[in-house]
Order: sequence, then structure tokens, then C-alpha cells
Amino acid sequence: MSFDYSKLPREYPRHCLPSKIDLADWTQLERVFDEFERRSIGSKEDFEKWLQDESEFSSALAEEYVVRYVRMTCQTDDAEREKAYLHFIENIEPKSKPRVFNLDRKFVDTPYRGLLPDWYHVLSRRRENNVALFRSENVELEKEDAKLGQEYEKVAGARTVFYDGKERTLQQMAQYLETVNRSIRQETWFLAEDRRLKDRETMDQLYSRLIALRDKISKNAGFDNYRDYAFRRRERFEYSPADCFRFHEAVEEHIVPLVRELDRGRRNRMSLDTLRPWDLNVDPSGLSPLIPFRTMTELMQRCGEVFDHVDSDFGKNFRRMVELGLIDPESRRGKAPGGYCAELPEVRLPFMFLNLVGRDDDVRTVLHESGHAFHTFATRDLEPHAHYRGENAPMEFAEVASMSMELLGGEHIEGTFYSHDDAARSKTEHLESIVRLLAWIATIDAFQHWVYTNPDHTREEREEFWLKLRQRFGGGENWDGYDNTQRTYWQRQGHLFTAPFYYIEYGIAQLGALGIWTQYRKDQHEGIEAYKRALALGGSKPLPELFKAANFPFDFGPGIVQTYARELRTELM
Repeated sequence: MSFDYSKLPREYPRHCLPSKIDLADWTQLERVFDEFERRSIGSKEDFEKWLQDESEFSSALAEEYVVRYVRMTCQTDDAEREKAYLHFIENIEPKSKPRVFNLDRKFVDTPYRGLLPDWYHVLSRRRENNVALFRSENVELEKEDAKLGQEYEKVAGARTVFYDGKERTLQQMAQYLETVNRSIRQETWFLAEDRRLKDRETMDQLYSRLIALRDKISKNAGFDNYRDYAFRRRERFEYSPADCFRFHEAVEEHIVPLVRELDRGRRNRMSLDTLRPWDLNVDPSGLSPLIPFRTMTELMQRCGEVFDHVDSDFGKNFRRMVELGLIDPESRRGKAPGGYCAELPEVRLPFMFLNLVGRDDDVRTVLHESGHAFHTFATRDLEPHAHYRGENAPMEFAEVASMSMELLGGEHIEGTFYSHDDAARSKTEHLESIVRLLAWIATIDAFQHWVYTNPDHTREEREEFWLKLRQRFGGGENWDGYDNTQRTYWQRQGHLFTAPFYYIEYGIAQLGALGIWTQYRKDQHEGIEAYKRALALGGSKPLPELFKAANFPFDFGPGIVQTYARELRTELM
């Protein structure tokens, strides 16, 4: 692993926190919490100084967690990394949460809060919400939730199969689904899905435990169900479950028909009687898979060139990440699945975790996570940083940062990764993936609404509801003979286990990203300026104002879904 935290530059020195403090030693942390709780605040100036110092402490403590999480996910089968991570979530977080609540309450109760400028509005709203939701009895339950999430990462990270004489991760197996040889696609698809099915019981039991645990958390906080609690916990002040249902209906009306039309076209172009799950990633014209890079060094170089074309600052920041070892790109045994970009809030730098194997989709993944990274760079100088940094921006807009970069960077893959024809082909595949993603987002979000408002459901009822959703939002592929795989297909979505109710954000953000992309194609300069202007606000403004800064409305209703469905159809048909 390239990540070496000790070598990262400290460009934002501490002013109040001791430089040698051990942030995994509760005795030392307790003294810091005591000081913040007891400090006298006698003026507006005292209050702002308290906020600044508290932000420094919060950033340092959050960074200690992030570093341990990064190391654990980069190698889930390393016992020492697992031990270090579990120590933090078992011994530090549970003791910290009541003390953080005390600081939230001190903030809310301070008479000088009303004298703060409007810049503190979002922070004030967030801390009021934290005070309203905190329950001491939930601390241990949240610890258990985190431990179960780590258990999911460990189980999923251990999945490998042997194929063609080598042990391969399931991410590595995905590249075979792009080969023109249909028998190889079917064979490798079955190998990967059969490996997932071996964990079926484990994943089912794990998810059932998480549902019961989360339901108890919500009841303790005075909510009827975890769905309603999660909306408050995720600070969804500007929309409701009813708005999500309208999004589901809009996707069903305007996106699903396009998915099925694309599948009919794919089946006809491939001269197939029946489209199967292993036929969805191959080029329908019979062309060999796109190969955008051969080595990770080549990938990093070419991505840097793409970002130079989008904006020189992006290219500079990306290269800095490469130089500092802030990108772990390859898929390997023991590495957790998926990808993420984590913010290191004290050094104010991003870390990108990836599972790349040499596919065209890998380029999009790097562009996506780099969008999150650029959000971190854009907010480095915001104060108080712990509360306004990029990672504390509303997720509905944080994902605009990443999804927009997929589209903006995608305008410059010709000449960097591909020839004219291959770039056009890659772009078509990406736009088609957006159509499918919107349908999948509606599926996962609707699934969670049902799961958490019916927490006493049986495993069989869960699978039956999932199948109904697949009929509602699915494409035209045929699953005959693979009923168990289809019934448990939801288990591949890691967010269900580790980030409950974090998925509708992708749908809202995808529509926003299409808005940025539309602007960019009309006027590149204005499109980038709007994008950078909105990113620079971090989490300092409410969600609608962030969208407004990017020159489009906060809207994910039927009108906007229909608008972009038409635009995608025009590009694809």
C-alpha cells in the first residue's frame, strides 16, 4: 500500500491541541474534552475562539478514525490493522459521543450564538439537530452497528475465485464480462455469483441484525421507524420521503422505458434470442473490450492530462495526490470492495481508495473519486474547517462534485486515453450506465424505505419485495435458472450494510451533474466556474443554495427527470 500517513505535509499547524497527544488514549482525550466543556465564554469573540479551537480538535480526532479506517479497508486480512480500527470504534468513539453531545449542547445554549453572522447558520442548525437526536443509550448500539459494518467489509474483502490458473478478486473477474466470447462471459459470471452465494446466509443474517439494531436506535430517539430517524440524522431538511416516492415514480415512467429500449437494441444487435445478465457489459457490436491503460502509472499520467484539459488546478491537485501516495488503486486479495474518497480533515487532504483492474469503467471511477478529492482541495481554507469541509457538505451535493467530474472529464478522453472512435464508444457506454444507474438508485432507495418501515419482515418477504422492485425498475435481461442470484442481488450493494439510507443522494446528484455537464457543453468556462464556485462553499450553505451556486435548481421531481431522460435518449438513440 502506498499510503504513508507519517509523510504527509502539515500545512495547517495546531494552535491549541498538543502536538504529541495520543488521540487513541482516552485519558488524554478526556482532559481535552474537560477543557472545552469548562472553558468560560464571556463574549462573541470568546465564542468564536472556542469554535475555532474545537474545530481543530474535532479535525484531529476525525482524522485518527479515518487513518485507521483507510488502513483497515486497504488490507482487511491484516490483524494489526483490524485491531487498531476496532480499538477506536469500541473504546474511543463510544466514550467520545457523550462528550461531543456536551459540546453541541454548550454551543446551542451559549447566549452569544444569536450574535454570530449568517455564515454560522448551517452549523447552528446541524448542532441543534445533534442535540435533539442524541440518546446515551444509542452509543453502544452505534458501536455495534460500526462493528457489523466492519464484519461486512471483511467478508466481502475475502471473496476470490480461481480462474485461468490464478486467484482473482471479484472486481478482477468483472473484466471478463466485456469479452466477446459469450461462453467465457457466462462461465466467469457464474463463478463470481456462485462465490457471492456462498456468503448468502452470512449476509442475510448480518443485514437482519443491522435492521433490528437500527430500528432500536430509532425507537430510542423517539421515531416510529429508522427511515424517519435516518432522514433527520442525514439532515434532509429540504425534502421528505414523499419526494423520494415521486422520484421513484418519475424513474419508472421516464427512465425504465429507456433502459428496456436499450436492452432490446442490445439484444437485436447481438442477434440473441434472449438477453442474459452476462450480456450487459460487452460491446453489442462485437468489438473487443476497451483497454484504456496497461499499468497504474500510465493510468495516473493520463488522468492527470484529462484534468489539465478540464482545469489546470485539477491537474495540479491530482498530481499532488499521486506524489504523496494518496491513491491506492489496484484490486487485490484482502482489500475491501468498492471505492471511496476519504478526507483527512487535519492535514486537509483527500485519500482515494479504488479497486481497478484495467477496464474502461476504471477511468470513470478515478474521475468520480477525484471529483470528491477536488471538493476537499476547494474547501481547505474554510473555517471552522471541521464543520464546513468538503466531506461535511450535504451528500446530495457532494455527489454532484464526483458525478460531474465523470462527465466533464469524459469530454477529454479522446487523445489522452482513446482514439476518436473509441472515445465516442466509451462516452456512449458511460451515458448508458447513467440511465441504468438512475433505475438502480430508485430500486435501492425504494428497497430501504420498505425494509425500515417494515422491520419485522422475514427473509422470504424481503426477497419477494426485492423481486417486485426488480420487475418495476429492472431491464430486459432474462434470469431463468438463476433465481437465487436474482433474489439476493441486493447483497452486492455495500451501502445497505455500511451506510443505511445513503443512496437517493446519487439520484439527486446525478441530475445535478447532468445540469453541470449541459452548461459545460454550451460554455466550458462558465460551466467550470459554476462547478468550482459551488464546491468552494463546502458545507457552509443549505442544499438549495449550493445547487443555486452551480446555476441550476434543487429539483429531482418528474419534470427534471423527464428533461434529462429526453436528453439522454437523444444522445444514445
